Amino acid sequence: MAARMFGLRPALALAVCLLPFAPMPAMAEVRIKDIAQFEGVRENQLVGYGLVVGLAGTGDSLRNSPFTQRSIEGMLERLGVGNLTDEQMRTQNTAAVMVTAMLPPFARRGSTIDVVVSSLGDASSLRGGTLIVTPLTGADGEVYAVSQGPIAVAGYAAQGANASIVEGVPTVARIENGATVENEIDFAINEMNSIRIALRTPDFTTAERIEQAINDRLGGGATALDSGTIEVRPTGKSDIPGLLAEIESLRVQPDAIAKVVIDARSGTIVIGADVRIAEVAVSQGGLTVIVKEEIEVSQPEPISIGNTVVVPQTEVTVEEEEAQFSILEGDVSLQRLVDGLNAIGVTASQTISILQAIKAAGALHADLEII
Repeated sequence: MAARMFGLRPALALAVCLLPFAPMPAMAEVRIKDIAQFEGVRENQLVGYGLVVGLAGTGDSLRNSPFTQRSIEGMLERLGVGNLTDEQMRTQNTAAVMVTAMLPPFARRGSTIDVVVSSLGDASSLRGGTLIVTPLTGADGEVYAVSQGPIAVAGYAAQGANASIVEGVPTVARIENGATVENEIDFAINEMNSIRIALRTPDFTTAERIEQAINDRLGGGATALDSGTIEVRPTGKSDIPGLLAEIESLRVQPDAIAKVVIDARSGTIVIGADVRIAEVAVSQGGLTVIVKEEIEVSQPEPISIGNTVVVPQTEVTVEEEEAQFSILEGDVSLQRLVDGLNAIGVTASQTISILQAIKAAGALHADLEII
């Protein structure tokens, strides 16, 4: 006997009645440095290719990773050890890796930065290894730092004849303060004729509020160029670092559009505090169809005319849950909206369908973003 079940999506009955908005609660003030950054003052990505040595048999297989063998040969030749045959190069204690780092703004020669080491070949673990001198270059091809040192791996891997266990990611490691800055990025901050502030989340209202806050403190000089940029022109010979410190410590009340973000894969739903809906009636019900098939065999009597025939017997049952209407009142707050959805007893996937239907009906006054 076999049974098949078909689930139909919940039916949504919506009756929409738009109501006037009530005053929304004011958002808390935050520092400008928490919602914006100064143009040009940023980190720069560095990358390099290197070798990790000293692995306990968990390095690259030279047969499957020919680039590792070429790198070992090149390194040994530079150290005066050359003319090795493939038989002499058999080792699994070395791994080819990519080394990445972030160069902070205003990093000076001799300062140190953290690096991340990631396996490039088929090494099973980098635990216990040491990174050999690796130059780190920027997007312009210039070397800005050099990395070397023992690496720290958070994960581990162990393997036996018939079983293996892996915890975390043993092929990615870190070296704290593992690179030394050798070259600086030229950035003459005191010679800037103007300062531009870039909002991390562009918004015209927030940009205007930042302009007003700066002008109130400095007596003018700030102009909002667009929804994401505010330009400040220092007057006279200003102390630029001090001016930047003064600007980034100012507090403003940021603004943003109301938004509902849905991750359909994990069922995660994030509803902003400013989300409002008009009055809407939601009916959440379910319809389940169960099909049972039982195979019967019709076999004729001995010494009689007839053939053996397979006769399927099918039984179809339809079960429908009682639909329940729930009224979500107009202009509700985040808490009341969540309480209203919970009162219906819906799951995360059903909540996603309900929110999409409310948006389609024009009752959800917010952006609905599905990621």
